[in-house]
Amino acid sequence: MAETWNVLVPRQIDPSGPESIADFAACTGMDEYDSVDAALDDIDRYDAVVVRVAELDAAVIDRADRLRVIAKHGAGLDNVDIEAASERGIVVCNTPGANSRSVAEHALSLLFALRRNHRAADQHVRGGGWDRGAYTGRELTGNTLGLFGFGAIARETSDLAHGIGQDVLMYDPYVPDDDVPTRVERVTDFRELFARSDAVSIHAPLTPETRHVVSTDELTALGERGVLINTARGPIVDEEALLEALDSGALGGAGLDTFEEEPPAEDHPLFGRDDVLLTPHVGGVTEEALARMSQRAAANVRTVYEGGVPPSTVNRDAVEDDAE
Repeated sequence: MAETWNVLVPRQIDPSGPESIADFAACTGMDEYDSVDAALDDIDRYDAVVVRVAELDAAVIDRADRLRVIAKHGAGLDNVDIEAASERGIVVCNTPGANSRSVAEHALSLLFALRRNHRAADQHVRGGGWDRGAYTGRELTGNTLGLFGFGAIARETSDLAHGIGQDVLMYDPYVPDDDVPTRVERVTDFRELFARSDAVSIHAPLTPETRHVVSTDELTALGERGVLINTARGPIVDEEALLEALDSGALGGAGLDTFEEEPPAEDHPLFGRDDVLLTPHVGGVTEEALARMSQRAAANVRTVYEGGVPPSTVNRDAVEDDAE
């Protein structure tokens, strides 16, 4: 009889993924425990884990005596200690591109809503008002959208932006020139991206290099009518600098799906602002994206179960060396 794997899966996951590996996997949801911490305390009984936002740090991985694969339900891996996993020969893989369209649509929806004053106008009507002249908006057509990072999500965003008549700039020193579409203009100076854009949308991973890389100088360069959109990772933006730029009028507005700390504090100073739109890290949370991420994460688990290494493995060298 083939070996049955125990697989730990997130509290919320589209059932199509776990169902697709039911022939060899017994899946247990983190919601079957009293807490996520309790689930991770039990990590030593699992052969695989599908993870969304739970923190798989070195201490957790050190207890994972049976673990063969960490399959991220999504793209960002800042909640996984890849080095610790590599030392144990554990495959770490993700599902790049599975939620790209969803995040791209969310980024532009935030931009649309900010340019048309949706938050303030909605509250105005709910309060019994009907002052149409107070909420004059701006069109996006003819504007320039800057993209910080040019991975799968940014590429989808650029396609959508072109579809509504925007010019697109990008900054990403890790993308080869021949991998940049002809209708997207590359800039090689980070500050220039902000200075030339009407809005900048962040699509970079959180690394030591990108932490707080968007700060006072960049926001000032974006300008008093400029808009910052962040659907990537909160700490890429210096929130104190963002608040100062908004308070001083140096920046026109911001749409944030991610924060320095999640969830943000109940008295967060951004909450009372009409020039800021806030969403609870849901850019990639659509029915379609959730199904794709669940299915692809499960497929990665199957690949490792069958003795392979998934194409999206981020520590391939370490695990292949360990297998030799």
